[in-house]
Amino acid sequence: MKTPCSALALAVAALLGTLPAAPAAATQSPDSRRDAAAMPAADDSRIPYADLVDLTLASPVIADATIRSTTRIKGAEAAGVAPGRERLYVEADVGALVRGQAGLPPRIGYLVDAPLDGRGRAPKLKKQRVLIFARPVANLVDQVQLSAPDAMLPWSPATDARVRAIARAVVEADAPPAIVGIGNAFHVPGALPGEGETQIFLLAAGGRPVSLSILRRPGEHPRWAVALSEIVDEAAAPPARETLLWYRLACGLPRSLPDSATARLEPADAAVAAEDYRFVLAQLGACGRQRSAISPAG
Repeated sequence: MKTPCSALALAVAALLGTLPAAPAAATQSPDSRRDAAAMPAADDSRIPYADLVDLTLASPVIADATIRSTTRIKGAEAAGVAPGRERLYVEADVGALVRGQAGLPPRIGYLVDAPLDGRGRAPKLKKQRVLIFARPVANLVDQVQLSAPDAMLPWSPATDARVRAIARAVVEADAPPAIVGIGNAFHVPGALPGEGETQIFLLAAGGRPVSLSILRRPGEHPRWAVALSEIVDEAAAPPARETLLWYRLACGLPRSLPDSATARLEPADAAVAAEDYRFVLAQLGACGRQRSAISPAG
């Protein structure tokens, strides 16, 4: 079923922001306000975990859908399209809703700025199965606005499974909060040279208690753990990679311990605390975020 011209114009106008629409995600870049999403790379089997979490956190709607048709958008409604791309209005049939409290109709529409091939032609998207990360459009239940310029991913069983696991994790009652800064750090030397314990208290969204503890003993590799309560569990272990807690730390912690965190410590203790913090960062490894168009929403 082709969208009538008047309905298409209404949908495009809403998606371009000329009609009242749902508030844009606070972390969107200015260029993404138009929801002109770029097609992702053909090989999405190696999408970093951090990118998938970023998209999930910023997207109240995530859908598994199959593209039914595309319509080229021209003139003023295609203003701002980057060179080498073409704006399309996409209609897709929703196969499954991965995330979304209000649900979706069987068919939805949205905009995408698709890269042109070597001959200047837009890609053939019809019948492609995709994962759509989006937000609803006010007063248009069958339209969505993609959350970022790269918020449409080719569907694969692996990507689908990863996204579903993330979508479940972020709504758990005990889901780890976003890290917004670092509070105070303390270091207590032990009785033996090289022995001691460092505690670093983090500032988290909602005021939830989050802290790092690093224990050093002579002749042993340093051990560290993270606590999500006032009580530090001596048996706690570092978070596993590609978990939401790992993401919150690896992508949320600043790259160095601020001087304000150790201002009350003796210089020697402050230096050990800073070293222990660097040790935690090294153990966490790089965040791995590659997509710059969107950052975490919370």
